[in-house]
Amino acid sequence: MFRFLFGNKASAAQMKRETQRETIERAQKEINEILATLTPKARITIYPEEGTFAIELPEQMPDEAKALPAPTTETAG
Repeated sequence: MFRFLFGNKASAAQMKRETQRETIERAQKEINEILATLTPKARITIYPEEGTFAIELPEQMPDEAKALPAPTTETAG
């Protein structure tokens, strides 16, 4: 009777919940794909006692160099 208000519960698509293992494996794969393309390479420090790691990126990333504005040819006068 009130289906138009609450919707049809049976037709709702169920999303598969990602496990912690799947999340870590996916994130590691994505990070490795990105880091493999960097020149110069990033510095990676692992802290086993904390279970963490840090990534030190280069001063300027390759795609940032392309985004910089062109230098001006004006002279100060």
